[in-house]
Amino acid sequence: MRIAVLALQGAFIEHEQMLRRLGTEPFEVRQLNDWQQSKDGLILPGGESTVQMRLLSQLGLLEPVRQAIQEGLPVFGTCAGMILLSESHLATMAIRVRRNAYGRQLGSFHTCGTVSGVGTEVPMTFIRAPYIEEVLSPCCEWLAEVDGHIVAARQHRQLATAFHPELDDDPRLHRYFLSMISGKT
Repeated sequence: MRIAVLALQGAFIEHEQMLRRLGTEPFEVRQLNDWQQSKDGLILPGGESTVQMRLLSQLGLLEPVRQAIQEGLPVFGTCAGMILLSESHLATMAIRVRRNAYGRQLGSFHTCGTVSGVGTEVPMTFIRAPYIEEVLSPCCEWLAEVDGHIVAARQHRQLATAFHPELDDDPRLHRYFLSMISGKT
């Protein structure tokens, strides 16, 4: 299985390490030529969503990425990646997101919680994280919440988390994404 990892900015290396650990072949997408490679899925990492959107546009990647997701390419967006999937950015996932919802510098924290379809005691590392203010379609289901806020959701072949599973040692969310690709979940 080959997984494209958007490598323009943010925590992409940690996703690549987790994917390798699970026996997949990640490759970095930095330009349109990279994007044109064969792929089974896409990771949109954490980082800064405004910078990532600007770079996607400048590099001619914005529309090809949006179109591939709309056509069913499985995608996993974490933190800024979740923002990219939201209705105010790529608009492929029916969620409204509040950026920097937990604050800027002091809003970083770690907790564990239940993620539907994944398990209990899932580590959740939040770094100036967003959360989902509203799920805009019955096709989109929320998977986890922390302190009354939705922090993970799935819509068909799109998975989004407000936290960074790539920064913890627990592979269950990446394994869940890979099972989405293979059609097992």
